[in-house]
Amino acid sequence: MLNIMEVDETNKMIEQEKLDVRTITMGISLLDCTAGDVDEVCERIYRKIATKAHDLVSTGQAIERDYGIPIVNKRITVTPISLVGAGACQSPEDFVRIAHALDRAAKEVGVDLIGGYSALVSKSMTPAERMLIESLPQALSETDIVCSSVNVGSTKTGIDMDAVELLGRMVKDIAYSTRDNDGFGCVKFVAFCNATDDNPFMAGGFHGVTEGDVVVNVGVSGPGVVSRALDATRGSDFETLCETIKRTAFKITRVGQLVAQEASRRLGVPFGIIDLSLAPTAAVGDSVGEVLEKIGLAQVGGPGTTAALAMLNDQVKKGGIMASSYVGGLSGAFIPVSEDKAMIDAASTGNLTIEKLEAMTCVCSVGLDMIAIPGDTTAATISGIIADEAAIGMVNQKTTAVRVIPVYGKGVGEVANFGGLMGYAPIIPVNQTSCEEFVSRGGRIPAPIHSFKN
Repeated sequence: MLNIMEVDETNKMIEQEKLDVRTITMGISLLDCTAGDVDEVCERIYRKIATKAHDLVSTGQAIERDYGIPIVNKRITVTPISLVGAGACQSPEDFVRIAHALDRAAKEVGVDLIGGYSALVSKSMTPAERMLIESLPQALSETDIVCSSVNVGSTKTGIDMDAVELLGRMVKDIAYSTRDNDGFGCVKFVAFCNATDDNPFMAGGFHGVTEGDVVVNVGVSGPGVVSRALDATRGSDFETLCETIKRTAFKITRVGQLVAQEASRRLGVPFGIIDLSLAPTAAVGDSVGEVLEKIGLAQVGGPGTTAALAMLNDQVKKGGIMASSYVGGLSGAFIPVSEDKAMIDAASTGNLTIEKLEAMTCVCSVGLDMIAIPGDTTAATISGIIADEAAIGMVNQKTTAVRVIPVYGKGVGEVANFGGLMGYAPIIPVNQTSCEEFVSRGGRIPAPIHSFKN
């Protein structure tokens, strides 16, 4: 438990430095909801979510009141739906019916988002997985809080390029289906390599098949806390800088640990993991980009950015991992463009390009995240971007992801607005040199030589 000194420090972090717990996420296995009939699957899914997550929101609100710790989102993750619906779904439209059941159940219990409308296709696709992917434009445009992910590769299996090629077309179709809302459907979709089973953050969260029946995971935040702590390190050497970040990450994670333990106890559900990622918002003073600038960059995106981010990510993990025995999820520093004020500003001036962002993904928590691109970007180009990012994850044995939003009717320099935590983003240019022949070859890119560990 927190001691009195930690309580005082925590109060200051909450009141002055924008500390919050970004999410309490309940993971629910739906493997026992399978059936041979789609209506039966939908009914079982609805009943299980409504039963297991009935008290999730009220419990989160009670913890907020009792401890004074803001908990921004309450969320649910479920077993990848391509597995749950495989025995019943005969068409993409059947999977859409399951998406609606997820949406209804999540709204019934009052959560902000539900993740797990997902497929794991790192080697190849089953017919059910292909149907789920083909259902994405309809499912994400017709539901409000359902989030989706597709894992297209891993270090052990390589990259499924058939899925990568298909996803390029689906991202375009999702954007077109939600074109009246700046392609908002794409905000709810992410393509992964090396996806984790216990990620509490959206849009990529799902409840992996290695997990138990029900579990509570917590994602903390806190870039504003780190930024404020770095004010005292101006002119100091790297040793002082690193120690400051580590100590701050420890304190942030301790808050998440407290919330996770309380949520687990009150809900009677096992505690899973703390994801100690620095998750920014578009608000001033709550920015990973600002942290990088306080480390010494004139503006994020300039020379030194990747090195600064690598150091930040490492120190966050070193400090946070000492505060909890169960650190998991993605854990590190997120760099979503639309959700980070300093990165929005850097992208607006042209200092932060998609190529620089790709370099930064080699050392950050995830990958190319919440990036608005011109609506006329081709499907093949989007597939190429996904393939590049998956290759970084595959070779470097880390999780990488792509969440890009083609904005129909808008071009470079215009702004896409997503609202709430999702923020807003300047539309940035994308290299349009054709890669269609490459992404259309079919088959898969083999796993790298260092994947053979047996």
